[in-house]
Amino acid sequence: MPKIVDHDQRRDEIALVACRVVADHGFDQATVVRIAREAGYTTGMVAHYFDTKQDIIIAALRLILRRIEERLTRPAGDTQPDLLLLLAEALPVDEQRYTECAFWIAFWSQVSADKRLKRINAWVHREYMRLFERCLARGWQEWTQWPPVRREQVLRSVVQLRLQLHLLRAWASSAAVLRPDKLRKSSKPSASGSSAA
Repeated sequence: MPKIVDHDQRRDEIALVACRVVADHGFDQATVVRIAREAGYTTGMVAHYFDTKQDIIIAALRLILRRIEERLTRPAGDTQPDLLLLLAEALPVDEQRYTECAFWIAFWSQVSADKRLKRINAWVHREYMRLFERCLARGWQEWTQWPPVRREQVLRSVVQLRLQLHLLRAWASSAAVLRPDKLRKSSKPSASGSSAA
């Protein structure tokens, strides 16, 4: 009897591997050949599901967004959710979320050069805003009483904070890996009392 293949699951598997490949090697080095090899498939198998590398990247974006939504919208039971814990679900606090973060950063570096990716990025941004607005509405009872302009300002600030934390962690991780000796030297005060350059 032939094996029954779940095609949606296989697409998700390839998209998930693409996330890791982009996070580990960068956007340009994440070729279809490399993604196929790391997924344990032939390039022909990957081509059966995706026409281009860009299609794989878009599938990866959708997968990440779906996983973030699942984390952010888990039922909190009868109690009001802790907003800080809820929003922490979208921060790079474990390997899975760090990979997602690294993928986003690599993706954003490509957006300005590609009209289709710009459109996808605009859609992703709208989805993020929608998700975080749901979180804030769940976490703060007074949310609906605020004027729309105030809610928009708070929402944008939260999303910006999330992005800054992603970038801060990426910067700190790469700096620590690439130049740990330089970091130690620069953290010592100079003779004049300020940090060394």
